[in-house]
Amino acid sequence: MARWENGPGILHGAATDIPVEIAASYRTRTRGLLGRDGIEGALLLTPASGIHTFRMRFALDIAYLSRDFTVLAVRTMSPGRLGLPRPRARHVLEAEAGAMARWGLRPGLRLTVTPDNTR
Repeated sequence: MARWENGPGILHGAATDIPVEIAASYRTRTRGLLGRDGIEGALLLTPASGIHTFRMRFALDIAYLSRDFTVLAVRTMSPGRLGLPRPRARHVLEAEAGAMARWGLRPGLRLTVTPDNTR
């Protein structure tokens, strides 16, 4: 995907393919998961290198991804926290707490994202 656009996608490279919502515009990235009670799959913020969980309704798993979608770090964050920008991170993947362990996401894993035109 040469130019990122908001919309549905599929994350490949984990134990299973994961549905993702791509948040590429400033407005969509800023809104993120605010106001939601959960998410099926994950939200990909691009470009992004850090996040916060202020006013979030649930705990999040966060994966910091490099430019080539290599997982740099995976963290779980409670609501009301500030995740400082991570060096070399170009994308941030957000999901409900516990999801990334189920998917087998870990540092060093290389992922890919493709658009999902079926949703």
